[in-house]
Amino acid sequence: QLQLVESGGGLVQPGGSLRLSCAASGFTSKYYGIGWFRQAPGKEREGVACFSSSGDMTNYADSVKGRFTISRNNAKNTVYLQMNNLELEDTAIYYCAAHDNPLLFRLCVLSPPRYRYWGQGTQVTVSS
Repeated sequence: QLQLVESGGGLVQPGGSLRLSCAASGFTSKYYGIGWFRQAPGKEREGVACFSSSGDMTNYADSVKGRFTISRNNAKNTVYLQMNNLELEDTAIYYCAAHDNPLLFRLCVLSPPRYRYWGQGTQVTVSS
C-alpha cells in the first residue's frame, strides 16, 4: 500500500518561506494524483494544491495562489510544496495525500474525500 511521509514543517515568521516534502513508497498503481492539504485548529481540512495523475495539471486554493508552488521529482518519488510569503493564517498541520482513481486521471481535485492515502502530517506555524 502506498505510504506517504511529510517533512519540512517548522516555525517561521510572517513573510518567510518553507518547503515541505512528501516522500512516497509502496506503489501498487501506475498513476497517482497527489495533493497537499492543511487543517488548522477548529477548522475543516482544506485542499491547498494538487497534481493530477496525468502529471500535467495543477490546481491551487485561491488563498495560496501566487505564494505556494507544488512540484515533483519523479526520480526521488517526492512531491514538494514551496510556500513563500507565509501568513499567520497559513498555520496548520499540512498533509500529503494521494489517490489512484482512474476517473480523476486528468483532474486535479482539492477535495479531501477523493484521496485514499494520507501521510501523518507536518506542523507549520507562522508566528512573529
